[in-house]
Amino acid sequence: MGRTSDAREKILASAQALLESRGYAGMGVADVCKAAGVVKGSFYYFFESKEALALAVVEQQWAGQLAVWSEILVTKDGPLDRLHRLFEATGNTLQAGQRSCGTVSGCLFGNLTLELSNQTEAIRLRLQEIFEAQVDLVHKVVAEAQQHGDAHVADTREAARSIVAQLEGQIMFVKLYNDLRRLDAMWANCLALLGARGELAA
Repeated sequence: MGRTSDAREKILASAQALLESRGYAGMGVADVCKAAGVVKGSFYYFFESKEALALAVVEQQWAGQLAVWSEILVTKDGPLDRLHRLFEATGNTLQAGQRSCGTVSGCLFGNLTLELSNQTEAIRLRLQEIFEAQVDLVHKVVAEAQQHGDAHVADTREAARSIVAQLEGQIMFVKLYNDLRRLDAMWANCLALLGARGELAA
């Protein structure tokens, strides 16, 4: 079966790569086992189904993303500076992925949302929770910007939701065109959405 200390990690890593390249429908248990170098017995020792594996990949991805987003957004820097760094970090992540495999894989959460939102209830509900958590993090920053007079919006939570939606949508376009330049206007659009003053656009 392989050492339990690394078999699960190999399965997760292989599953994530396959999810990014083929999607959920194109990821078979046999494919995961072959890529991970384990037998099916190892797979079912750790995961009761392909859905359970996909959820585990989602959880692992979210744990990593949450740590990055929190490090950027939960600081004492100016709120707009924090949002700008979040956009920059997103672009850097996409660029690193493009350099390693030649194409932009996009956002795992967005990809699964588009593919599975009407098919797999457990994954759909978990993705809802993750996107709401993203909105929560951004909302705190937007509300702070509003308090400081750096943003002027009617509803800070809906503004935060729109920022997350813009980020996700632009990632989708970057993936579709395999062109990171699709991110170039994102920060200016974010400032316009927030009603931020022109001098803050730099």
